[in-house]
Amino acid sequence: MSERALRGTRLVVTSYETDRGIDLAPRQAVEYACQNGHRFEMPFSVEAEIPPEWECKVCGVQALLVDGDGPEEKKGKPARTHWDMLMERRTREELEEVLEERLAVLRSGAMNIAVHPRDSRKSA
Repeated sequence: MSERALRGTRLVVTSYETDRGIDLAPRQAVEYACQNGHRFEMPFSVEAEIPPEWECKVCGVQALLVDGDGPEEKKGKPARTHWDMLMERRTREELEEVLEERLAVLRSGAMNIAVHPRDSRKSA
C-alpha cells in the first residue's frame, strides 16, 4: 500500500480545509416568517435577487419575506371547455352543416341502432 494513503478517515463527509485567510463574498441576512409563527434568517449574496418566498426550516410551510413585497399573483389560465376546443377547429356555419347532415341520417333510419345486449335478455 502507498504510504500516503489516508486510512480510517471519511473523505466524503469530512473536509480538512479551513476558512482561514479566505475572503467570503459579501452576504446579507434575509428574514422570513411562516404562518405558524416561525422566524428564521437565510444568508444571500449581496448581488442575489431575493425570493419573496422560502420554505420554512421548521415546519416546511411557505414562509414570506419579512418587510418585503409579497409574491406576485400568477394569472390563472381559464379552463378550456369542449365547446372552446370545438370552436378552434370549426366555424359555427360548419358545425350547423354537420348537425344537419347527422340529423338527416337519423331521421332517414339509415343508421341501425342496435338494442343493448342486456336489454334483449330481459325481453326474452
